[in-house]
Amino acid sequence: MCGIVGAVARRNVAKILLEGLSRLEYRGYDSSGVAINNDQGVYSHRAVGKVQALRDKFEEQPLDGKMGIAHTRWATHGKPTEANAHPHFSGDDLALVHNGIIENHEPLRRELKEKGYQFNSETDTEVIVHLIHDALKTDSDLLKAVQASLGRLEGAFAIGVVQKDDNERFIAARKGSPLVVGVGIEENFVASDQLALLHVTDQFIFLEEGDVVEVTRDAVTIYDEQGKVQERPVSVFNHNVDATDKGEFRHYMMKEIYEQPKVISACLEGRISDTKVLTSCFGAESDFLKKVENIHIVACGTSYHAGMVAKYWIEELAGLPCSVEVASEYRYRKVAVPKNTLFLTLSQSGETADTLAALRMAKELDYLTTLAICNVPSSTLVRESALTLLTNAGAEIGVASTKAFTTQLTALLITSVAIAVENGLSAEKEAELVQAMRSLPAHVDTALSQDNHIKQIADKFANKHNALFLGRGAMFPIALEGSLKLKEISYIHAEAYPAGELKHGPLALVDEDMPIITLVPHNDMLDKIKSNLQEVTARGGELYVFADKDTDLHNEGNVTFSEVPKVEAILEPIVHTIPLQLLSYHVAVVKGTDVDQPRNLAKSVTVE
Repeated sequence: MCGIVGAVARRNVAKILLEGLSRLEYRGYDSSGVAINNDQGVYSHRAVGKVQALRDKFEEQPLDGKMGIAHTRWATHGKPTEANAHPHFSGDDLALVHNGIIENHEPLRRELKEKGYQFNSETDTEVIVHLIHDALKTDSDLLKAVQASLGRLEGAFAIGVVQKDDNERFIAARKGSPLVVGVGIEENFVASDQLALLHVTDQFIFLEEGDVVEVTRDAVTIYDEQGKVQERPVSVFNHNVDATDKGEFRHYMMKEIYEQPKVISACLEGRISDTKVLTSCFGAESDFLKKVENIHIVACGTSYHAGMVAKYWIEELAGLPCSVEVASEYRYRKVAVPKNTLFLTLSQSGETADTLAALRMAKELDYLTTLAICNVPSSTLVRESALTLLTNAGAEIGVASTKAFTTQLTALLITSVAIAVENGLSAEKEAELVQAMRSLPAHVDTALSQDNHIKQIADKFANKHNALFLGRGAMFPIALEGSLKLKEISYIHAEAYPAGELKHGPLALVDEDMPIITLVPHNDMLDKIKSNLQEVTARGGELYVFADKDTDLHNEGNVTFSEVPKVEAILEPIVHTIPLQLLSYHVAVVKGTDVDQPRNLAKSVTVE
């Protein structure tokens, strides 16, 4: 949540900062602001809403300078107002931007008020800038004042600080929230994400937990938590720059839905041969597969749904017990760790605060090893996990995850088969599953061909306020994911249930105004779920059925049928995801909501 950009250069940095904020807007878009430090002092513009509102202020009243910090906000403490927007000031000589949450802000606020500091916002952030201002009274060097102040903060943060009369450098720091340094020629930068800086550099230094960095035009000096100077390697960004371009599509989400055949192929590449899963994809320590006796999967949101699907695969193929847990619950309970348990985390960004905290907790327990399935090779989750399997989805800009989800499922399928092989899966069955995986991109492409049909269905949702999603077996997590997508971007209240649970309560909600979206693959559960459909139609419910043609379901009465490609059973959860993504997208367009940046949400959840 929230995005930070900082820059110091021999040129005006205002446009650099504004462009950086636009690229970070997926992290928060409640308000934004910029502070420019020039020869006359520190000057700021702040605005409520998206970054364009801030650009408008710069059009009316330009701010020029060769150093500055900027911020786009996802509101935590305090409503989205201009007073609560960053940067926050202490006096007229110190400005600060912040991503994260300061848990002990209330006692610090009381202490600072007793010292005479005035608070102009409801934010926890304002505590930090006053704390640094107070520390400057003891030591006038900004770097030392920041280092002294950070030791008093509890919680997670990434910050950037500028000081009047010091327009040659700024200070930044991270603990629990991501921050990257961009390295240029006679100019240097910081940001919450590399994407924010791709217009000015492709060389980056990833800060470690507790790092404080002093940034000037000609140098980047990094201090660890003990104040010792550290050298961190410089990495070159190698994702396609066109990730931030919508191309022919109206929204990033639709572009990313249509990229799925390509990115699923990228996820499979180098991980499977014609007949086998190549366990070398897990790295040199792939011998862990022989030792795994249990699996704990921990994730949040969409990634949690992917983990739920993997539980079905692992227990069916490998015969090993697998538990799946929400990271924010896992980290706050005492966990029993069976012998030789693999700890597997899932995260699109690799910066999800609850998942990172769960990983750090797990590393203190008696797990066999830790494996991260993630989309960002430079992320904290990847760096802190023993093993990694990258999803290779490329940058995902739309807040509602699409291609990141299906590539997570693809990576989990690879992992499930690899574990199963070490637990007695026959060579014939492995070859069969690998061939199924090789066909997956083509099946997804076929599923996308239903786009126009689903667009027509979406019109029927224009005035709906509630929806139910049903699925059985591995289709239940996909129903959960479908309901999440619909509520995220169309603001229709949606719930998902195992279809067999319908008669245990949710059936009371069924009437002619309640659309019920049902996933019906042609498997051994077909007759059971057909019975569940009869329960709905008998009560006048409006059914939208996604099934392959062999199920012998079709349009009749209050049943709307949408065909899904007939695929091998192991691929059904991935392929059935596609029409639900398209449905959510088109419903959101019909309702006129902001598809890529839905209200109250942000892409990367870096706060608890």
